Amino acid sequence: MDRSEVTLERMRSFVRVAERGSLSAVARELGIGQSTVTRHIRELEQAVGVPLLTRTTRRVTVTAEGRNYYADCVHILRLVEHAGDEARSTRGAPAGTVRVSCTAAFGVLHVSRFIFAFQDIYPDVSVDLSLTDERIDLVREGVDVALRLGPLAESSMKLKPLGQSRRLLVASPDYLAARGRPARPQDLAHHEGVRMSNIAGSDVLVLQGRRGGRHAIPFSGRLRLDHGLAAREALAAGRGIAPAHLWLVSDLLADGRLERVLPDYSPPPVPLNMLIVPERSGVARVRLLVDFLAEQIARLPGIERPQSGRK
Repeated sequence: MDRSEVTLERMRSFVRVAERGSLSAVARELGIGQSTVTRHIRELEQAVGVPLLTRTTRRVTVTAEGRNYYADCVHILRLVEHAGDEARSTRGAPAGTVRVSCTAAFGVLHVSRFIFAFQDIYPDVSVDLSLTDERIDLVREGVDVALRLGPLAESSMKLKPLGQSRRLLVASPDYLAARGRPARPQDLAHHEGVRMSNIAGSDVLVLQGRRGGRHAIPFSGRLRLDHGLAAREALAAGRGIAPAHLWLVSDLLADGRLERVLPDYSPPPVPLNMLIVPERSGVARVRLLVDFLAEQIARLPGIERPQSGRK
């Protein structure tokens, strides 16, 4: 093996192709041509003397030899990055890139401005913010940190609970003036509901009474949406009633564009968590951003912090 041909650049290309299963996706991610990625893999295979990947017309898979080599490459690349972080820490200036994934509406309204503030403090840290409501594979997509609303499946990721996101039933004054104000949960069955098409079970609205009790009401309407910001606009435009996170509509409630409906009843709160790739949690810039976001998010309207024993 000619060790001079085993470069960090070629290792990085191989690791990302192994994780993503696509040469073209890695080329886009790295900002280079697909032919360059292909060349990196070919030259690395020639240097180590074994095939690392199997290519078909639809997918790239890792060979048995490639799986072993992949694990070693990941370890080496982490050591290199850690060494760089340690060197930079001697001058007190974290640098490099952190990749963050966040649910779309939460990211647009709040997380993006928190990241702006973080970069004002740490100008040498770059942040790639991906806004999506899909539950992506963090390692496969090269993400370091993900902010997730809702229940979580079992995961190997490091979990940092941020709290519970409180929800309210809301509608615009114009809608309520035209259609009447519900007096009890059962009245909602006769109202227009603004529903989320990407949330399972949105055809039934579950409410918890302030004095106890649980109510499940059929919930329908002519408008279904798959984005929180679109639901926010629909509610302000008087299209119906909907459960909404307080952080999504607090300003609209404050200026009177929305009103609370059935104030003695609330939809159950939704857990808000941060997922961190374990191998990235010790990287200085990742750790700093995680702590900064957690502190800022705790101050948002409707975020009820987790009990200390659950952290």
